[in-house]
Amino acid sequence: MKQVDFENGTLGQNIAQTALPMLVAQILSLLYNIVDRIYIARIPGEGTLALGGVGLCFPIIMIILGFTNLFGIGGAPLCSMALGAKDRDKAGRIMNTSFCMLVLTGLALMLFGLALGRPLLFALGASDTTIRYALPYLQIYLLGSIPSMIATGLNPYINAQGFPGTGMLTIFIGAAANIVLDPLFIFVFGMGVSGAAIATVISQCLSAIYVISFLRGPKAGLKLDFGFFRKLEKKTIGDIAGLGTASFVFQVTNSLVAVVCNRTLSQYGGDLYISIYTIVSSVRQLTEVPVSAITDGASPILSYNYGAKRFDKIKRAIWILVGWAGGYALIIWLLVILFPAFFIRIFSSDETLMQTAIPALHTYFFAFIFQSFQHNGQMVFRSLNKKKEAVFFSVFRKVILVAPLSVILPMINGYGAMGVFMAEPISNVVGGLACFITMMLTVYRNMDKEPQVTSIS
Repeated sequence: MKQVDFENGTLGQNIAQTALPMLVAQILSLLYNIVDRIYIARIPGEGTLALGGVGLCFPIIMIILGFTNLFGIGGAPLCSMALGAKDRDKAGRIMNTSFCMLVLTGLALMLFGLALGRPLLFALGASDTTIRYALPYLQIYLLGSIPSMIATGLNPYINAQGFPGTGMLTIFIGAAANIVLDPLFIFVFGMGVSGAAIATVISQCLSAIYVISFLRGPKAGLKLDFGFFRKLEKKTIGDIAGLGTASFVFQVTNSLVAVVCNRTLSQYGGDLYISIYTIVSSVRQLTEVPVSAITDGASPILSYNYGAKRFDKIKRAIWILVGWAGGYALIIWLLVILFPAFFIRIFSSDETLMQTAIPALHTYFFAFIFQSFQHNGQMVFRSLNKKKEAVFFSVFRKVILVAPLSVILPMINGYGAMGVFMAEPISNVVGGLACFITMMLTVYRNMDKEPQVTSIS
C-alpha cells in the first residue's frame, strides 16, 4: 500500500488520501455489528425480539470500544507528533505501550464480562424474553475482546505512519469474513444469535492477525515488540490514557445513554420500542461514518503539523473539514427526511414496526447537521493534545444533555417513548455548537501563541 507523505502535497490531497481509505475502513468496521443486526432481524418468527436482545449488548460493547480508544486513539496523535518532530524512538515506545495495554485490558474485560454478564444485561433493561438472545451473544462476543481491541486499537498507528490503505485492508479482511460467515452460522447451521457472535469473533481474529503481521513486517517504520511488556513505563501509560480519556469518555457516555434510553423505552414502550431504538441508532451509526472518517482522517495530519509547528496548515485544514463534513451532513439529513423507509428497511421489513419507526427516525435526525460541528471540534482538541476540552465536551453532550433529557422529555406533554428520540436533536444543536465555538475561540484563535507539546519525553 502506498504511503502518504505528510511533508508534501496539498492539505486537501493529504486529507483525502487518509480520509477516503479511513471512510471505507470505518464502514467496514461498522459492518461487524450492522451485518449482525441485518441478519438477526430476519430470523424467521423472532427477528424483532432477537434484534432488541442483541441491542441490549451494545452498551457493554461500547465500553470495550472505549478502552480500545483509550490506548489506540489516545496514543496515535502523540505518535504522529513524535514522527513530525523526527523522534522515531519515542513514537515506537508509544505504539508498543498501547499494544501491551490493549492486551491486558482486553483480558480483564473478557473475564469481568463473562462473570457478570447476566446481571449486567438485566440491569441494562433485559426482560425474561430478550435475555435468551442477549446473553449468548454477549458471552461469545467477549471471547473475541482481545483480537477486537488489537485490530481496532492498533489501526490508528498504521494510519499515523502514513498507510491508510493498509488500515483499510485490515478492516476489510474482518468485515468481508463476517459478511460471508454470518448467514452461514445464523441460517445454514441454525445457530441464530450465537452464530452471529461466532462469525464476528472469527472475523476479529483475522483482522488482528493481519495488523500484527504488518506491524511486525518490513514495510512498517515502527515495529511491534512483543517483549515490551517488560518495559512498560507508568508515565507513558498515563500520557496516552490522558489524551485517550476523551475518546474513552465518548464511548462510555454513549453506553450510558444507551442504558438510559433502553430502560426508559422499556417503561414507556416495551420491547418493540427497544428494537426501534436499535434500528434508529444503527441508521445514525451508518450515516455518521463519513463525518467521522473525514475528521479522523485529518487527525494524523493535524498532529503531524502540530509537531512540526506548521500552524497555518492546521488552520487551513480545519476549514476544509468544516466544508466537507458539513456538506455531507446536510445531504444525508435531506435523504433521511425524504426517504426514511429506505433506511429502516436496511434492518427490518416488519411493517408494524415501520409505522412507529418512521416518526422516531425523523425526530432523531432532525438536527443531524450539527453532528459535524461536534466531530470537528472534538477532533481538533484531541489531535492537538487539548485533553481537558476534549473530555469536557464528550461529557457535556451525552451526560449533561442527552441522558437527563431522555428521562425528562417522556414525562412532558404526553411525549412518552417519543421523548427519548427528541433528546438527540436538542443535544446536537446545543452540544455541537458549544464544542465548535469553544474550539474556535480558544484553540484556533490562539494557536500561533502556544508551543506544541507531545507530553512524552
